[in-house]
Amino acid sequence: MSEKAKELFVSGAQLERDFDFESAKKVYEQVISDFPETDHAGKAQGRLADMDSLIEEKKIYERIDKSAKDVLSKIGINVSESPEIMEILMEADAVDFDNEEAVFVPLKPDYVERCLELVPRTFAGDPGRNCFGTGATPPFLKREGDDELRGASRDEFEKIVRVVGEKSDVVDIFSVPVQTDKSMSDYECARAMEDGFSGLKMISTKKMTDEEVLFLKGKNDWVDGTSLMTSMTYMNTMVSPFIRSAGSGNNLLLLDLTIAGASGPNTPESLLTLIHAQVLSMMVLAQTVNPGVTCLHGGIPGVTESGGDLSYSSPSQPLINAAMARLNLWVSKFPSAQSGGSSSAWEDLYTAIAESDLSRNTLRKYGVHIVRHALGALGSLNFFSLLKFKEDCDRENIARKVFEESQTRETGVIPLYFPADDTSFEGIKEMAEKGNPKNTDHSLRNVEAFMKWEKTVNEAAKKKLYFPQLNDTVIEIISQGEMTP
Repeated sequence: MSEKAKELFVSGAQLERDFDFESAKKVYEQVISDFPETDHAGKAQGRLADMDSLIEEKKIYERIDKSAKDVLSKIGINVSESPEIMEILMEADAVDFDNEEAVFVPLKPDYVERCLELVPRTFAGDPGRNCFGTGATPPFLKREGDDELRGASRDEFEKIVRVVGEKSDVVDIFSVPVQTDKSMSDYECARAMEDGFSGLKMISTKKMTDEEVLFLKGKNDWVDGTSLMTSMTYMNTMVSPFIRSAGSGNNLLLLDLTIAGASGPNTPESLLTLIHAQVLSMMVLAQTVNPGVTCLHGGIPGVTESGGDLSYSSPSQPLINAAMARLNLWVSKFPSAQSGGSSSAWEDLYTAIAESDLSRNTLRKYGVHIVRHALGALGSLNFFSLLKFKEDCDRENIARKVFEESQTRETGVIPLYFPADDTSFEGIKEMAEKGNPKNTDHSLRNVEAFMKWEKTVNEAAKKKLYFPQLNDTVIEIISQGEMTP
């Protein structure tokens, strides 16, 4: 009887890992009903306590996915600065001219759906879930004993490539780790990375020639990092590079780095909705230019500190990026990349290393996909330190083993208690109308939204620590007695 109970429980845990929480709940209820005297009945009771939270969380992500498409068709995107994109959309019969209530240029809902259906849901170069690497191209290389702010020289960049190659058992994506000076072009950086690292690599091709851009074509171990939008408006300087990248057939990592309260709305749901909408709009344009081109969802939400600057030391940073990953893993099914594992600290290297370790573990605990900026970056992505990179890799190697040893066939999914915001669509529309999220009533009403979410997560973790042996920002806050007010 106990073996049958175990077999049934394991099937429920698998349904959880497949994000089918409704079915998992039914299985756990059956374990309790049919095998009430077994140990697994007690375990099923414990998992049932999480199922309703996970079911509700998934419903919010489903709403975000739908609302993001509604943003494109009911609010629209500002195309005023890009007649080239407007011409492309009009030739494709994508614009909904019958919609007279949209703030900007609305797209036809059926056209959006057709384009998104063309986006491949698999990527041959995908390293899998909970993968961490470098990225962000910080402007400055942090050198030991040298405070001068400048990029990396050719020799320094080539040394970084060699060290990353030596750590290839830990580095899952090698995105350009730091800007270089004039001694080395972006194309030369790509060639060096190609020679020194065999795994997944990313670079922006904006500054490359047409011939150099084709270096990435047909290579599943490369992605072309590109962006096109900010605050619902196409960036004119990015239009030609974007269209060229899409037309070349390179694998596209479509980046959106909207920051809550600064360039985007203030609640977690409204922030993800806007970011998702902007990435989907890039996908629609990419498929219009080149149907079937591979697109990775690079929604990378950011949060601010009290002064309004981007804060990678905030506990909310890994939480909101984990939620972004879940939106794609659970609902949209797009290959995706997130951000985390960095730190706002830059003068105190030990603090930066410790904060990065905690951030990566938080991301890992909730489950993410491909995470850039996680190894070597510091100062909220302003610096790259080779010394920190080495220490990050050593700590990541240990944490990865601890996590893998804790995983069994009976391991389920941890709720993130993602907070609902029924006014998120209206908040985005208000932002579009007023032109600045800082001036909206929605943002002013929700200035403490992220802090309240942190408190919910912390309180839940106090009652039930899933991986106490894997320290993270949530556990650290609890152990220090620092609870968000």
